[in-house]
Amino acid sequence: MSKRILVITLSLALALLAGCRSEAVYNVEQAAVVASIDKPSAQDVKTAIMRAGGGLGWVMKENGNGKLIGTLSLRKHLAVVDIDYSTKSYSINYKDSQQLDYTGTTIHKNYNGWIQNLNRAIQTQLNLL
Repeated sequence: MSKRILVITLSLALALLAGCRSEAVYNVEQAAVVASIDKPSAQDVKTAIMRAGGGLGWVMKENGNGKLIGTLSLRKHLAVVDIDYSTKSYSINYKDSQQLDYTGTTIHKNYNGWIQNLNRAIQTQLNLL
């Protein structure tokens, strides 16, 4: 009988772990600006980031020199990121969220996918400069 209880307990634990939808927060730190032109200007980088975000539904707003705030609102979910950029690199960092189970270190895994997609889109737009 104890083996049966152990098997049931392990099965329940595995089911709970499989349903876990949180991951460590994904940030992009100092990604290199790799463009098709030799020396892109800060305006070129900003334009590429804004196009990339806009194409994915992000609303991008200026927040000072070399800084943007990106906001993505999907259904009841909201993600807000700080984007710092220069002619050499850019970073995407968590700023705020709603309905994404943010704990201070982990967040709903969809958030990380959105950031990875944004990063890939930025790289694509930079390559089109």
